[in-house]
Amino acid sequence: MTEDTIVAVSGDTIESPAVENFRTALRGQLLRPADDAYEAARKLWNGMIDRRPALIARCTGTADVIAAVNFARDHGLRTAVRGGGHSFPGHSVCDGGLVIDLSGMKGIRVDPAARTARAQAGVKWIDFDHETQAFGLATSGGTVSDTGIAGLTLGGGLGWLSSKYGLTVDNLLSADVVTADGRLLTASATQNPDLFWGLRGGGGNFGVVTSFEYQLHAVGPTVSGGMVAYPLAQAKEVLRFYSGFTKAAPDESTTYAGLLTPPGGDTVVALFCCYCGPLDRGEAVIRPLRSLGSPIHDALGPLPYLAQQRIFDVGMDGPRRHQSCQAVIVCNTAKGAVP
Repeated sequence: MTEDTIVAVSGDTIESPAVENFRTALRGQLLRPADDAYEAARKLWNGMIDRRPALIARCTGTADVIAAVNFARDHGLRTAVRGGGHSFPGHSVCDGGLVIDLSGMKGIRVDPAARTARAQAGVKWIDFDHETQAFGLATSGGTVSDTGIAGLTLGGGLGWLSSKYGLTVDNLLSADVVTADGRLLTASATQNPDLFWGLRGGGGNFGVVTSFEYQLHAVGPTVSGGMVAYPLAQAKEVLRFYSGFTKAAPDESTTYAGLLTPPGGDTVVALFCCYCGPLDRGEAVIRPLRSLGSPIHDALGPLPYLAQQRIFDVGMDGPRRHQSCQAVIVCNTAKGAVP
């Protein structure tokens, strides 16, 4: 059996004419291991995942997704769905099956009057924020700009605006979903509400979400935030301060603490914050974060919301994505105690 042989979960071989019919039904590419673009297309952000699908359907729109779902169902083929490709355990790719790749579906439409936005499932937060910030709007959307909106939303979604506006999924108004029988449904509080409940934390494997509609909020273009770092020897003091600070902070303030090891440097304890309220109040809110003696790094102050969204990017890029975690982040959205 060669690498080009496609085998269903049942063990049956899927014949070439069926694959060719599938290829002609797509507007996007259908990649196989011998194709030049295959190696790049199968790779994920987590470089430790090394799986080889038999087929990668690079969808350009909902019609391609429907064709891919129908093909996988009719032939009993193992299937994975890729949005931004940030699934750390590697759920975005499979061995020997079909990857439904949504990364080329990047349409975004912002309605500034209604403060809503609809975005396709291949969009990343850097794309989404670029469009919404043109109108001074944003939604809760992660802490790394390269993350895909699809996986983050369906996984809950914790970000810089969570203390004020909740998780990403709390801001989801509706979703377009291709179900296992190849139908396109809209899920919302009023349309297919059971499916909407499922997408918002009720489970998984309900279908392939092709687009998301979000509630937006007035945020930016400038916020008060950034980071401040102290020597590791002060970790106990800093984390205790962090616990008290987050309990008393206003809802507009989302704060994280972390132990970081920069390349070639010593481990430090750092505080990261974003205050999304009025700028004239932001300095007073974040000032206590730099009050624990002499910080070894102080980058607190006003900054563009787009820059705030990219604070963690450098730690999530490059060869370190192939290694064990370089930072331990303490997330405190409930304003509780440090673990």
